[in-house]
Amino acid sequence: MTVAAPPRPEAPPPARSSVGRLVAARLLHWWRRLTAMRTAIVLLFLLALAAVPGSLLPQRSLSQNKVNAYLTDNPELAPVLDRLYLFDVFSSPWFAAIYLLLFVSLIGCVLPRGLEHARALRAAPPPAPRNLLRLPDSGQLPAPLPPGDALDVVEEELRVRRFRVVRREGELSAEKGYLKETGNVLFHLSLVALLLGLAGGKLWGYEGSILVTEGQGFCNSFQQYDTYSSGALVDSADLSPLCVDLQDFRAEYEPNLTASSFTARIRYGPPGKDGVPTTIGVNEPLRVDGDRVYVTGHGYSPMFSVQTPDGTRYDDLSVPFLPTNPGTMASEGALKLPDVGTASDDQLALEGLFAPTGVVRDKILDSIDPRPLSPQVAIFVYQGYLGLDSGIPQSVYSLDQSQIDRGRLTRVAAANLELGQSTTLPDGTTIAFTGYREFAALQLSHDPGQIWVLGAAVAMLLGLLGMLLLRRERVFARAEPGPTDGGSVLTVASLLRGSGENGPRFAALADDLRNAVEDRARTRTETGGPPA
Repeated sequence: MTVAAPPRPEAPPPARSSVGRLVAARLLHWWRRLTAMRTAIVLLFLLALAAVPGSLLPQRSLSQNKVNAYLTDNPELAPVLDRLYLFDVFSSPWFAAIYLLLFVSLIGCVLPRGLEHARALRAAPPPAPRNLLRLPDSGQLPAPLPPGDALDVVEEELRVRRFRVVRREGELSAEKGYLKETGNVLFHLSLVALLLGLAGGKLWGYEGSILVTEGQGFCNSFQQYDTYSSGALVDSADLSPLCVDLQDFRAEYEPNLTASSFTARIRYGPPGKDGVPTTIGVNEPLRVDGDRVYVTGHGYSPMFSVQTPDGTRYDDLSVPFLPTNPGTMASEGALKLPDVGTASDDQLALEGLFAPTGVVRDKILDSIDPRPLSPQVAIFVYQGYLGLDSGIPQSVYSLDQSQIDRGRLTRVAAANLELGQSTTLPDGTTIAFTGYREFAALQLSHDPGQIWVLGAAVAMLLGLLGMLLLRRERVFARAEPGPTDGGSVLTVASLLRGSGENGPRFAALADDLRNAVEDRARTRTETGGPPA
């Protein structure tokens, strides 16, 4: 007969307290791994590695035009890079993740280390080891002085060398080089401060870029900038009241036709007031009330005049043409004239190329020199509907291709014009190339964390110098009665924390102690006191 086994009791569900302890243990393990110095070093390396694409690829925060040119020149690769935020590296989610992890890791690593160092500064040097002769740098010195007097001499010599000395019964301990660890803590705290300064600059900072033609200007307003970026905590009302007028711009070139310097004469000041004249350049920005205005580039704005068949004349029409070849400053752009036509479908626009030193090869205009030695333009003239009131945003530097594709904007003429020449459209409208002006690419930046970052960088340098130049050293000494009456045997050992060769230093210390003991004994003999 088979006897059935009794049913096994079901295991009780895990207690909530044990689950909580397991979660807490895992979180503590994760925190320790995150705040380890090795993790901080790895994250710092990853941050530097993540910043590499920001220096190799054009960034929207610096030049939207260069990004657009890269997208045009690389139609297959550029969209993939754009999806990976490689044109917005420093505002990408993955860069921010590395940045925040490094920030948390440094705080969790440095603060406990700083507290530990603060306790070490108040703590006394540790007692001398039982067997000093086992230390790598150690030795015994016969002293013609009693043990207490011999230790007095050692203490005096070490204090002269800026050691902190603690005297115990029959022995002493000395230590110096605390500033080495102080430099280490200062370096890492300054790195945290640097990250805070950069983060503050991103949250409360802003910058905007605009192309300004000679004789024109702009005010510090997001609506006026061609491109701008601002921190999450910046409101348009927070922008400083500043207006800048470009009076004159000059570019100088090397013999190989590369630009050597840009010089812009400007006037700046609050809106509605007479500005203050000054001159700025590439490495000489305008600095006022925390704002900086840089010259980041230049180009040309060709000027046109248009006369309609009814005699209406429009003079000094110009718009910046963007350089497509920085070596020769051949530039492309578009001039839109929505007010020339009498109806919305009778508007006028022209698109073309400006050549500072123009040469026509096979009926194609090109530039051979960035200097305006022989300015010419090649233009295509369009009539029709520009689509400016359609509500769809479009670039001010090119025509809306969709209007051309749908036939709402039709090419009616094309011409290569030298300075002073004109062309006539089929309806009798005359377009003349009347001159050019130079424009400056200006960038206004406001970064409230700049001073903070500078101070943190200086503190980091000081901390690094302390880490590299200072050495943590401990010296132990023990005096015991010698084999002769009145004498003693002085055992001295030195311990150098960190890397470095300590043998020559210890030998010099031992020689100085031996000479100091002998001098003390000789002085006592000469003054009539007992030598020991």
